[in-house]
Amino acid sequence: MGYVGPRDARDVVLEGLRRLEYRGYDSAGIAVVADGTLTSAKKAGKLANLEKVLADQPLPAATIGIGHTRWATHGGPTDRNAHPHLSADGTVAVIHNGIIENFAVLRAECESSGVEFTSDTDTEVTAHLLAAAYTALPEGPGRLAEAMRTVSRRLEGAFTLVATCVAEPDTVVASRRSSPLVVGVGDGEYFLGSDVAAFIGHTREALELGQDQVVEIDRTRGVTVTDFHGATVQPTAYTVDWDAEAAEKGGYDWFMLKEIAEQPRAIADTLLGRLGANGGLVLDEVRLSDQELRDIDKIFVVSCGTSFHAGLIAKYAIEHWTRIPVEVELASEFRYRDPVLDRSTLVVVISQSGETMDTLMALRHARDQKARVLAICNANGSTIPRESDAVLYTHAGPEVAVASTKGFLTQIVACYLVGLFLAQVRGVKYEDEVAAIVADLRRLPDAVAEVLAGMDAVRELARELADANTILFLGRHVGYPVALEGALKLKELAYIHAEGFAAGELKHGPIAVVDQGTPVIVVVPSPNSRESVHGKVVSNIQEVRARGARTIVIAEEGDEAVVPFADHLIRVPRLPTLLAPVVTVVPLQVLACEIADTRGLDVDQPRNLAKSVTVE
Repeated sequence: MGYVGPRDARDVVLEGLRRLEYRGYDSAGIAVVADGTLTSAKKAGKLANLEKVLADQPLPAATIGIGHTRWATHGGPTDRNAHPHLSADGTVAVIHNGIIENFAVLRAECESSGVEFTSDTDTEVTAHLLAAAYTALPEGPGRLAEAMRTVSRRLEGAFTLVATCVAEPDTVVASRRSSPLVVGVGDGEYFLGSDVAAFIGHTREALELGQDQVVEIDRTRGVTVTDFHGATVQPTAYTVDWDAEAAEKGGYDWFMLKEIAEQPRAIADTLLGRLGANGGLVLDEVRLSDQELRDIDKIFVVSCGTSFHAGLIAKYAIEHWTRIPVEVELASEFRYRDPVLDRSTLVVVISQSGETMDTLMALRHARDQKARVLAICNANGSTIPRESDAVLYTHAGPEVAVASTKGFLTQIVACYLVGLFLAQVRGVKYEDEVAAIVADLRRLPDAVAEVLAGMDAVRELARELADANTILFLGRHVGYPVALEGALKLKELAYIHAEGFAAGELKHGPIAVVDQGTPVIVVVPSPNSRESVHGKVVSNIQEVRARGARTIVIAEEGDEAVVPFADHLIRVPRLPTLLAPVVTVVPLQVLACEIADTRGLDVDQPRNLAKSVTVE
């Protein structure tokens, strides 16, 4: 977070850090320039720890400041490793997201010139380099920005750097390479943030920054953007389509609870404007021609974590509707296995934040191989959609809780839209078939709302399961990715050992871990699913129950075959098989949230995790 303007920078920066804390909360720090002095404070742990320090030892009032919440990479989450880092002479303060891969060489260079380091981080080297570069330049406007360009050209890796300097008390500069940074433009004031949430309480007007660019925000000169070599760049302006109120808890105990409750509206917003009056689809954001889409003969869906599970669900729908082969890949593995890509390949990358580093690097590899790339993303102006050939925004609104809920559901819906749109353009589905599926999509918000209205029994069950050591999840067909997502949510939030399995694999090893009283959650497909998968899953329920498992069954309304074998039965509305994950995953979200809360854990900010993973 960076600020220049008429307000008290201490308040503005701390407010921004509160909104950004979901991105990292191992430590926090702030620096201000006032009366010719640079003053900073920092503390390990959550932002509240820093606020206690500032209550006892307040920084001087200032109208320029920078701040940071950290997710530790180089160096543990300690006071000494917290940002900002200051130059040896105390004139320059730097904060940093990302990893500087050649920091060891640069650190050795600084140490050889007599600099003593006070932290274990890669970031500190930039403070010393920046001070040295600044000193070597002649006096004049833009000196700090020029020093930042000089240093940035020497750095390898992914980074966003934000810096301020005693000698330029009206200026904050920042540098960006493969790490998020946006500019906020207010009335006589300017903001920098790794997310628009940092300044949404003050302005909704933002500027996109491109790769390898330096931005200067100055009290009198406004905003200046250049590349790393000093050439002026005209940034793209946009207006954020949500406000500060959307990022507040709204009376809920946890952001995650609020975001679970917002899912019907988020799905509706994702569908808004995409469903044509004649029953077809209109996807104006997909900037690929119909002929380019017809030429596609292979699709890769590439993503991480929860987004990967959305991709697994997408595979079933896209292959079924388009008859194009689809592979789903973990972004962190994709480019390292040297996949076969060409101009007839469509790579669909999924990222809630649009800044996920593994996914971004996979995207760049795909484009280097001349494949077409379509991004599914929730963050307007973020890096991944900007570097893609096409984008489909999910319009879920801000998602603050680290564990994704409405982001996941809207990603699934966006994948349905992509698959159905491809089928429509390629002519492999008749107009009435597309219209029928569109009609089913329109039902999804109400179906999710119906599930949410019946969650009291799930919350009661969660309180009973809070002391469990292991919980297993089973599913088949589209229920398998739902099982994986349910297990991931439980691991993320409650720190319980949880595993998701394809139910058919149960007899190939996993059934050995089933013991007396082991909770086993089973996502049951519709009785109308293909090739009697339903009957096979009912048999799986009987298998684990015979070995002492406590069976928790998620099944659609009207499915009576599961009743005799379910210790706990959770009903969901009946939907076509391919759309069922949108409702079957919701009870698993609520279950994980309630178990974590019962165990006294921080639901919104689980240990060791950050919302947006901007390092590989």
